[in-house]
Amino acid sequence: MLTAAMQDETKLRRRLRAWTLVFIVGLVASGATAMPIQSQFEMAQRWLGADFRGGGWVPEFVASWLVRVHEGVELVTRDAPFVWYGTDWLAFGHFAIALAFIGALRDPVRNRWLYDFGLLACAAVIPFALACGAVREIPFWWRLIDSSFGVIGALPLLACRKWARELDPTAR
Repeated sequence: MLTAAMQDETKLRRRLRAWTLVFIVGLVASGATAMPIQSQFEMAQRWLGADFRGGGWVPEFVASWLVRVHEGVELVTRDAPFVWYGTDWLAFGHFAIALAFIGALRDPVRNRWLYDFGLLACAAVIPFALACGAVREIPFWWRLIDSSFGVIGALPLLACRKWARELDPTAR
């Protein structure tokens, strides 16, 4: 017969593992989208039209940016497809980090340092996106979208970090 404390711990471990899995799936999905950039633009054109305006649904400044980026994607694909190797490595980085979090999935208390690592990486996304985006002439509003990945990624990690500490008798 399980005591109330044991039941609470079991529920907390399930919640912790579920949110760790959400983070892992998010990393894998984010990495997977880094590779088929040309295909994604082709799909967007089918949905929104060649001008990316979506019949007026997409704001002009967004559509103009998408047209400019699409032109660059076509140029790189035609003249320098080897550049896409960089996005392959970007995807690999996401996959490798996701693999590391399997340790937290298996034993979230012993491997709770991974939540700190993930939070530091999420925090680093923001200045990295803002600074590198400025150098690459990425519009500020797009850099904010990129920065939001750090904020969104931090949410499950903050909860997991808290729960892992609650489960660790040495952290109290």
